[in-house]
Amino acid sequence: MAWNLPNLLTATRIVLIPFFIGFSYLPDRWGLILSALFFSLAAITDWADGYIARRSGLLTDFGRFFDPVADKLLVISAIVLLLSLDRAPLVLVLIILAREITIMALRERMAGLGMTVPVSVLAKWKTGFQMTAIIMLLVQDALFGVPFQIPGVLCLFVAMVFSLWSGYIYVQSAWPAIHPKI
Repeated sequence: MAWNLPNLLTATRIVLIPFFIGFSYLPDRWGLILSALFFSLAAITDWADGYIARRSGLLTDFGRFFDPVADKLLVISAIVLLLSLDRAPLVLVLIILAREITIMALRERMAGLGMTVPVSVLAKWKTGFQMTAIIMLLVQDALFGVPFQIPGVLCLFVAMVFSLWSGYIYVQSAWPAIHPKI
């Protein structure tokens, strides 16, 4: 495996997960702020690794496989954490989790058929709203008393809508390849 910068950023994203989770359980508001900062750093690596890999021609099999895995681990751990902290509605979390797992399985199946499922623009918007929502819901009112709960839940709701929409498009485009012919 080639340890280039994009692959290092992908691995870093996975390593940051226990830190942002752990900081969220510290007893005062600084724990929440540190948690949001570490999650933000991980979210930035999500954008940066793909950008650098494509721009510099540093695409590798490791990156193709582990980048989406790292993304799913980051998002799933964050929304489950938010649920455990009673900061995210259960129904939104369940819908987002179901979509993430379904699309991960779809990508795996398509890879088994020698095909890829390219990332859609909707999925990029979904990710942006998810990351923003998670940061707002981690911080809540810990940052100078600014109330981020309502805008955070609204962003999570928009992310859920984009999750369903982009998930439908992914399944629809892959359907001819995965649907058995009768």
